Amino acid sequence: MSVVFLDLDGTLTDSGPGIINSVDFALKKMKLPPLTEDTSWLVGPPLWGSFEKLGVKKQDLDKAVAFYRERYADIGWSENSLYPGILDQLSTLRRAGYTLCLATSKAHSYARKITAHFGISEYLSYEFGSELDGTRSDKTSLLAHGLKTTGAEADHAIMVGDRHYDAVGAKANGIKVIGAEYGYGSEEELSKSAVDTIIFSPTDLAEAVIRILPPRTMK
Repeated sequence: MSVVFLDLDGTLTDSGPGIINSVDFALKKMKLPPLTEDTSWLVGPPLWGSFEKLGVKKQDLDKAVAFYRERYADIGWSENSLYPGILDQLSTLRRAGYTLCLATSKAHSYARKITAHFGISEYLSYEFGSELDGTRSDKTSLLAHGLKTTGAEADHAIMVGDRHYDAVGAKANGIKVIGAEYGYGSEEELSKSAVDTIIFSPTDLAEAVIRILPPRTMK
């Protein structure tokens, strides 16, 4: 079995507006300064770490995340768009015999709402995300859980994601990794993370997976 783990935010969908707007909403609720300048770094990492960088005290992190989710569950999740050609890419990989799995730091209760809305779930055999309390929000533990659940071997698996967090988690588990530069991570960020290759368009996804991790021949 050849398994492809797929990040959601910045890899399958352009989810930036909903995430950034919901973070800003939470900051206002916490009576903290609103977001300014570059906000792209907020797309990808776990919420707790992001809020801490924005000045939220450790004892208030859960409160900030709750405020974020208040808006995100209502409207933020829908401030999102499918990257052009992604469903065709997933279809190509399925036809080639790959087992496709979602692997997102986002809480799976929200992630599954998004994958169902955009028709992504039809192509997925598994959908892995974090728990609401933050369990498995880091990609290292999430991918370890994914390997165990699917029964896949690390050398027959690959991760596709747009941030260095995806690369760190994949490498920690002995998994190959493709960096999606068209998302929220830069080419420099991905190169420094020692990804196996970088793609610059969603329509390059399937070709890159097949090249880096040829599908296993079923016996």
